[in-house]
Amino acid sequence: MSKLKLIIDNSHQDFEEKEYFFNKNELKIILNLYAKMVSQGFWKDYSFSVTKKKVSFSIYRRASERPILNICKNFKPNNYNLKYYIADTQGNILSMSKNIEHLINKVRWNKYKIVN
Repeated sequence: MSKLKLIIDNSHQDFEEKEYFFNKNELKIILNLYAKMVSQGFWKDYSFSVTKKKVSFSIYRRASERPILNICKNFKPNNYNLKYYIADTQGNILSMSKNIEHLINKVRWNKYKIVN
């Protein structure tokens, strides 16, 4: 027991603080949009998917189906404008931007309503 040391400030460990999720402001913008579309009856459910390359907010008609849209944040974009994008069920990019607020505001969400 006499050989144990307590290390309080270990400068040898380099911890990188990377964001692997939406930050608070980004999540607030997305959830405000989601609440608006749920109150209008267009969207029903959502989920998050997190990988090392991206995080996506998936929007569903019903919980048992595939997502109709994905709002994604790309951590390692090849293109500067590909930081945030909206993709459909096949993975086709519908809209992209370097700013999530601009991306959310420029899309006409009424055309993505649910049709039975």
